[in-house]
Amino acid sequence: MPPVTTPRFEAVTAAKSWSRRSENGIRDRPSAEEVFGENTFGPSEMRARLPKDIHARLKETLEEGSTLDISVADAVAVAMKEWAMERGASHFTHWFQPLTGATAEKHDSFIMPTEPGRAVTEFSGQELIQGEPDASSLPSGGLRTTFEARGYTAWDPTSPAFIIEGPGGATLCIPTAYSSWAGDALDQKIPLLRSIDALDLYTRKALRLFGVESKRVRPTLGPEQEFFLIDQEFFYRRPDLMTSHRTLSGSQPPKGQELEDHYFGAIPDRVLEYMQEVETELYRLGIPVKTRHNEVAPGQFEMAYTYEEANIACDHQQLMMSTLRRVARRFGLVCLLHEKPFAGVNGSGKHLNWSLAFERGNLLDPGETPHDNMLFLFFCTAALLAVDRHQDLLRAAVAFAGNDHRLGANEAPPAIISVFLGDQLTDIYEQIADVGRADSSKQGGLMGLGVKVLPDIPKHAGDRNRTSPFAFTGNKFEFRALGASQSVSFPATILNTIMAEAIDLLSEKLEAALEESEDLSSALRAVLADVVPGVRRIIFNGDGYSEAWEAEAEERGLLNLPSTLDALPYLVKEKNAELFESYGVLSRRELESRYEIALGQYFHTINIEGETSAEIAGTMTLPAAVRYLNELQESVARSKETGIKSEGVTRTARRIAALVDELEEKLTILVEKNAELGGDDIPSKAVHMRENIIPSMQQVREVVDRLERVIPDDLRPMPSYREMLFVK
Repeated sequence: MPPVTTPRFEAVTAAKSWSRRSENGIRDRPSAEEVFGENTFGPSEMRARLPKDIHARLKETLEEGSTLDISVADAVAVAMKEWAMERGASHFTHWFQPLTGATAEKHDSFIMPTEPGRAVTEFSGQELIQGEPDASSLPSGGLRTTFEARGYTAWDPTSPAFIIEGPGGATLCIPTAYSSWAGDALDQKIPLLRSIDALDLYTRKALRLFGVESKRVRPTLGPEQEFFLIDQEFFYRRPDLMTSHRTLSGSQPPKGQELEDHYFGAIPDRVLEYMQEVETELYRLGIPVKTRHNEVAPGQFEMAYTYEEANIACDHQQLMMSTLRRVARRFGLVCLLHEKPFAGVNGSGKHLNWSLAFERGNLLDPGETPHDNMLFLFFCTAALLAVDRHQDLLRAAVAFAGNDHRLGANEAPPAIISVFLGDQLTDIYEQIADVGRADSSKQGGLMGLGVKVLPDIPKHAGDRNRTSPFAFTGNKFEFRALGASQSVSFPATILNTIMAEAIDLLSEKLEAALEESEDLSSALRAVLADVVPGVRRIIFNGDGYSEAWEAEAEERGLLNLPSTLDALPYLVKEKNAELFESYGVLSRRELESRYEIALGQYFHTINIEGETSAEIAGTMTLPAAVRYLNELQESVARSKETGIKSEGVTRTARRIAALVDELEEKLTILVEKNAELGGDDIPSKAVHMRENIIPSMQQVREVVDRLERVIPDDLRPMPSYREMLFVK
């Protein structure tokens, strides 16, 4: 008798028999130094290809933010085209970041017809500076009507152009901003650049109070990217993964992450080759990827690059996500960036490390004795003030459907925003709050490990806290609440803006104090003594997962916003609208548009999940259960004919019949709720999704997962968690 063959078994066979092939795109990899930045039109290419005067004027724009004129753009366009065509590019595109969370592009050829049968390649400064994509089908949140299609893209010279190579050629990608015909920001980049300018302005103003002059101050970012990898054979046999990028059903395997043997374990060969290929592509794009490792959950991994200026880091983060997804296909894999693709195991986040750099270094570097480091204390206090005043905005920055599955769980910080400072800085701020000044700093020293051959190692003055949403980690703050799939641009925009305001407020206080006392140290001490007691409530070094913290946070007056629909309305609160307007980052119209878009994305996400859940349960799980029930009933009937009875078969048939009835009942409710949609406007539809669709999906899933545990393996319609998480 031939072995039983099912679509699921075929998928497992295909996955486990995957082998390295030449068409996978694997090749002998050159060193990082050899290829780094070769696909970017960066400083070295500009210096080599541009006339000296043009290069000097462009460099002034890049370093000091001065306006760029068209004559410079014309020269840059010629050099950029020649460089791109030498690297095989036949087309160019204005690469931009609309409010979808992804990127967008429209390709244009360099070819320009001259006469019948002849053409030349051209690329003008005007084509470099401005594009006009059809904007009618991209989200605007009410900033324009659907029939108004005109939108503009504008070249961002501060982010290097780059080349994306494909099987059929290469494309020159020019990072651009994207606006409506009326000038409203329709993208992530324009508000980000505005926030960077605001932060630069008020930070340099503050530095002058300390006698420090700086040409430009820039926020720096270092995002960490978590993701799952599964074999594409499994992906294409899971409708939920194809439409929602997360599993909407799936019982827990006997082994998940309990033994914690996956975390930092040896990287599987196939995954390691994939990571190396990703690294090579990122190096070519000038992205300084630094780390790679297994994450906590089976099938979960992480890659991260070192710190860069915020604007470039945000562009590079989008490129990293697209590269992770694109390269995975060459290895027969699919990269899942959803925050919770598998229930019961850790989900994926994206820690955003944020700091503030100027010519002389890092303004958040505490040094050896932070208690008497005036610059550090000023800017660290500004961060505390910013988070305390705008905890609602930070929570809203990470509010979307995917992140609702992980915030507050074991792998993510709670929905209550607080700041972890560690023992050393907490002690300093307690001194300031209690007596008005800090006179000492705790020191870490060296730690012996009790073995002669092992060296004593430096010990930090404080531990780390993985439950904190906003943690100081040595010389930066780590915003840990971001979801793996989201763009880092809007959270970075919010961080920059609230810091600009906090620095502005502290500068005003310091200026007033300096009028009372010409001694800078005394004046700063007076300001800190005034401000720190008020922001003390935002500092928390304990267990953010504990129920006790929830009660304590409420007593402190901190917000607890557990879901997206709890958090999003704070985005458009009057104080926040005034904040963004005052610092020139977002107009009220632009801010309200982002609220509308976020609500719409929440509604559409849950609506798609609800429809998909009903389809899977109704067309895959229920028929499989009925087939199994038929087999059992046939067995019961034959037992009567043969006289060989089995009470076990009868009881199993009754149990399956009961589950079929329960699933049909729950599925009917979900189908009805899906059809209702919940109202005529997006806010009411979004509430319907949370109050009705999500609970109905969960009820259907609970029955489906119980059925998965008892339906025979050869009748299961989809790959299981065991297969997807462990077959690599």
